Amino acid sequence: MSEATLGGRFSFPGTSLTVHRVGYGAMQLAGPGVWGPPKDSDGAVTVLREAVAAGVNHIDTSDYYGPHVTNQIIKQALHPYPAGLIIVTKLGARRPPDRSWQPAISPQELTAGIHDNLRNLGLDALDIVNYRVMGSIYDPEEGSIAEQVTVLAELRRKGLIRHIGLSNVTAAQVAEAQTITDIVCVQNNYNVAHRHDDALIDDLARQGIAYVPFLPLGQFSPLQSSTLSSIAGRVGATTMKVALAWLLQRSPNILLIPGTSSVAHLRENLAAGQLTLSQEILAELDGIAGTVAG
Repeated sequence: MSEATLGGRFSFPGTSLTVHRVGYGAMQLAGPGVWGPPKDSDGAVTVLREAVAAGVNHIDTSDYYGPHVTNQIIKQALHPYPAGLIIVTKLGARRPPDRSWQPAISPQELTAGIHDNLRNLGLDALDIVNYRVMGSIYDPEEGSIAEQVTVLAELRRKGLIRHIGLSNVTAAQVAEAQTITDIVCVQNNYNVAHRHDDALIDDLARQGIAYVPFLPLGQFSPLQSSTLSSIAGRVGATTMKVALAWLLQRSPNILLIPGTSSVAHLRENLAAGQLTLSQEILAELDGIAGTVAG
């Protein structure tokens, strides 16, 4: 695929890193519940290689997916990594044997998480590391994140991290983090139905900072909307392709990381970069917010 069909290009502020706006999220490469190995390890490798062959150069992951599983699959599939491939990971959680998601936010846990990511990805330094604040994805919790961001800034000074981002945060937390270090991206829950970050997206766009929506297609079941379904039928596309295309047109600083373990779904997601929606259709989609669960 060409740059145009992958949504164009975006350069992270203050860096030499440039990516196509349609990327790939690796979470679904792990087993059910993001735990353990996938049922089809060869298939997971194939999906990653297909994504990169199609031009994807932005992969989102974390060592607590699995845990360790997705990073090990990424390394198996793509190492030595092609020039220009940007791998973004995140810290802030751990997966104990009961398969729960627990915070891992002490300086020791964050440092250990960096070394886990480095080892399992086969890297000497991580391109971008997001500090993920645990808690509700629909209403992120306020509270200082200065200690955790300071730890990441120190790891950056040591050369283990090149750049720092944030995940599941409020606007106030972004502002606090920016008093400590440069922030190149923010990764929050956002989609055509869940629009709570509209003001934050616009503010980040003015600063040239990337906004990366997770759950761009809704929670673990697909977005349900009669408006979305109607528009998809009229433009001859799937509802998911329309939802992704809307995100690309919402703001030029939005980067997509839809995940899948299926080559067919991967191709469908990547094709969203080729779909241009009219202003009339964009206005209809804007009206979905608040009418369905996001």
